[in-house]
Order: sequence, then C-alpha cells, then structure tokens
Amino acid sequence: MLAMKNKHEQLVCADLFRDQRVLVLGLGKTGLSCAQFLADRNVDFSIMDSRKTPPGTEALNKYLPNVDCLFGGFNVNVVKDYDVLLVSPGISVKEPIIKYALENNKKIIGDVEVFALCTDKPVVAITGSNGKSTVTALLGEMARQANINSAVGGNIGVPVLDLLADDGSTELYVLELSSFQLETTHSLNAAVSTILNVSEDHMDRYDSFSEYKVAKQKIYHGDGIVILNKDEQQTNSLNKIRNTNYFSLQRPVSENEFGLINEDSKSWLARGKDKLIEISCLKIKGQHNISNALAALALGDSVNIPMPAMITALEKFTGLPHRTQWVRECKGVNWINDSKATNVGAALAAINGIGNDTTEPGLIVLLGGQGKEQDFSPLQHALITYAKFVLIYGEDAQLIKDSISPQTKNKMVQNLTDAVNEASLIAQSGDTVLLSPACASFDMFSGFEQRGDEFIRLVNEVTA
Repeated sequence: MLAMKNKHEQLVCADLFRDQRVLVLGLGKTGLSCAQFLADRNVDFSIMDSRKTPPGTEALNKYLPNVDCLFGGFNVNVVKDYDVLLVSPGISVKEPIIKYALENNKKIIGDVEVFALCTDKPVVAITGSNGKSTVTALLGEMARQANINSAVGGNIGVPVLDLLADDGSTELYVLELSSFQLETTHSLNAAVSTILNVSEDHMDRYDSFSEYKVAKQKIYHGDGIVILNKDEQQTNSLNKIRNTNYFSLQRPVSENEFGLINEDSKSWLARGKDKLIEISCLKIKGQHNISNALAALALGDSVNIPMPAMITALEKFTGLPHRTQWVRECKGVNWINDSKATNVGAALAAINGIGNDTTEPGLIVLLGGQGKEQDFSPLQHALITYAKFVLIYGEDAQLIKDSISPQTKNKMVQNLTDAVNEASLIAQSGDTVLLSPACASFDMFSGFEQRGDEFIRLVNEVTA
C-alpha cells in the first residue's frame, strides 16, 4: 500500500532522475510503486494508462492526489515532453508509443532497472517458465532461517522499488523476475541468477519461442554466478560463460553440483557425495518440486546461506497456494489445486511430477481456459502415461481437445463447476484429481487465484 514517507528520511537514489521528466506507463501494482518512489524523491512525473480507470486509481487518488494522470489511451504526442518512460511489465515494448519513444531517443526502463541502479546489496535473481515463485519463496525462508535480513519480491509479492525502503538494513535481495520485467532491465548484476526452465508461454506477446528465451536470458547480465538446470536443454543452451554451477534430478558428478543420490531404496537431495535430506522428509511433493528444492539449495549455497538453515527451511516448507496444493482426501481420492499452471510447461511438470508418484494411471486432469496461442501437443505423452481421464473446459477447450491423443479418454464440459462434478463421478479410491489448466484464467476468472479458490470451494462442496 502507498504510504507517505517522512520528508527527513534518507532516501535511496534521491538524485536518480534529477532534471528529468518521467512518464510512468501503466498504473496497477507496479505503477503505484513507481509513483510512490518518484513522489518521495520530488521527481517531475506523470502517469499514462490506456484504461480510463486502471487498477490502483483509488489508492493513487487517496495517497498522491496531485499526480498528473493521462488515462484513457496512449497519446504518442505527449512523449516528446518526457526524458524517461518507466514502463510497467504488463505493457509490451512493441507498443507504438514505446517504439516512438525509442525513435526519439527517450530512455525506456522498468522498475527492476531502477532497483538495479539503486542498490549495491547482493541480489539472487530467479526466472523460468515454471517454479520461480516456489523457488523464490523457499530461498527467502532459507535466508530467514539463517537470520539473514532478506527482502523477497519482484514478480511475487512486493514490487522491487518498495523493497528499497529498508535498503540500509537489508543484507540480501531475493527476486522473482518475469520475462516482461527483464525486457526493460539492462543494469542488473545479480550475485547469482538462474533460468529454472523455459517452455512456451506468453506466445500472444512474443513473435517466437526464441524471442521469449532471449528475454529470459537478460537475467544473466553481469558477472555473477549462474545456476543451470542440467535436465533442461533449453536453459543449458542459453549460457556457457562465467562461474557456473548445476542442479539436476540425476546423481551429482562434481562436488559443487546438487542432485539426487538413490541408495537402499531411498532418495536423498545431495551436494556432490554429501547426502543432505531424504526426499520423504519434504512436505512439497512431485518431481518438479524436488527440482525446485535443488535449485533453491544451489542458489543459497552460492550466496553462503548455511546448509543447516537451508535444510531446516526445506523440512518446514509446505509450498505456495495454487501450486500443486493438496486440497483434501475423500474416500481415497486426493484433490490437488495447481491453478497457477497457466501454461503447458507448468501443467506438464505437475502431471509428470504427480503422476510419477502413482503406481497406476490414476490422474483425472482438468484442463482449460485461455490458451495464449500455445501448442498443447507436448501434453500428449504425459497424459497417455498418467491420465485416467481428462476434463476440458473454457474458451480454448476445442483447441485442447484437438491436441490430445485419442488414446486418452476425455470430455469437454461447460465450466470448472461441471469439470469438478464430472471428476467426482469418475474418481475412485487411489485416484488423484488434478486441476492444472495449462491456460490463463481470464475467460472466467479474475486470475489464477480466484480460479484456485473456486476449485477448492467446489471440491469441498462435492466431497462434503
């Protein structure tokens, strides 16, 4: 929430935009954060948004009522009056107003770029198509367990500029960064960075998968340590420079590599030859979450978080809401909410991860929503292997159905309510019902959170 600062308070980067006019492009959560940051430093700025009443308008009017607001469209002619465009991540850099600004030698930056210019504290930077929120939150818990004064934010939780309020006491920043944020970031030099994985996502914003990967790769700017996922060819091929460490679901091949050791019918997370924690001790489940745990260990080790603290945090960590979140068990059927799976790669990770823990094809998978022009065919093999039945709903239901192999039993239904009701009729003891939509939720919901909450409500209703 916006909050006016004490005018005598020492401000980080108080002179960053001296003698410059800034145009904040896009309000919302990030735009509000940018507005507060600029207002605190007496910067001359305005806010422009294509929407007449964008999210955050009420808070802006309450806390910063005198800000110049240009709502209802992107007026290209206004750009000439500003030196810098501070762009929210929801706005594509391909927008005509940004192209015009570049042609007229205006500076185009995002809030993460401003953050990078304003701190010299160590930063852990995490991106990837899937798992980045889990890894970010887990690493933050590891730092807290070690009594390290850390700040967690970015694409998860608190906007990065809000984190700077406590820069004087912060010892470590842990940031989740999206490809959208990285597009306008040029100066970030993270102490350690990683691209966990890359699969098709946001193809409605990028012209190609290659362009999406290039945006992700910007996280490697600088000279810090790079952590690579040896199991992901796409991320492995993105970077072969600097000090590089690895994590993998395979046995470690070097003393600094994190992976799995399988001995005596048990599996251990390990660093080199050293066994760290048995997988059965983890509260988070699925192969994808084991990979997330290994990534967090590798990142934390790179910034010298003590291993005992990291292991304790791992034992306690229960995961994040809407990310392969166990809802309940009823009559031998487990119900899992993975509403955060808004792309094919995330759904694939959940299906493989949960399916791998079952002895028979006993998954009933709920897919559907807005497909974002993705290719759904990569789901075929996992569904054939693990799915007992697939229920499909939403705006792109037909596209999904056409991409599923005839070998997999499936049915199209009208909405999530019908999908849950059908699943309750199909499921038998030993089965798992998994909501992992592989799609955005905006055809029916305000976001993946509302979709997940509705799934939980429906599950509780049909199992009552």
